[in-house]
Amino acid sequence: MIRIAPFLSLDPRDIEESFMRASGPGGQNVNKVSTAVELRLDTQKLNLPSDMRARLGVLAGRQLTDMGWLIVTSQKTRSQERNRADAMEKLLSLLREAAQRPRRRIATRPTKASKTRRLDAKARHSRTKSLRREKPTHD
Repeated sequence: MIRIAPFLSLDPRDIEESFMRASGPGGQNVNKVSTAVELRLDTQKLNLPSDMRARLGVLAGRQLTDMGWLIVTSQKTRSQERNRADAMEKLLSLLREAAQRPRRRIATRPTKASKTRRLDAKARHSRTKSLRREKPTHD
């Protein structure tokens, strides 16, 4: 079992992997060897909390299908094993990031000094721009 979060573990048997030929550099190796990997995980089978499922949908974007399949691919290297490890790392980091609840933002008010500095800067900028204006001549 792969530990994602204290409340979530992932069985490696739930991850389907398939290999295909990679595009890009690699010479004749690209045409002969299937080094690119695609990992597929059915998120419907996982017991994900609803808030985590929503965060995963936002983070994964197009990698999460309408049917709930999370699809991660890798074709960075010319080695099948390294691509498999890279794709697995991408998948796990995506799930771990979705498992973390965002911290609540505590609303703060600006200090009086910061308000004064901002208004002084605006006045200075306004003066500078007004001095740039060309004075009309009446002839």
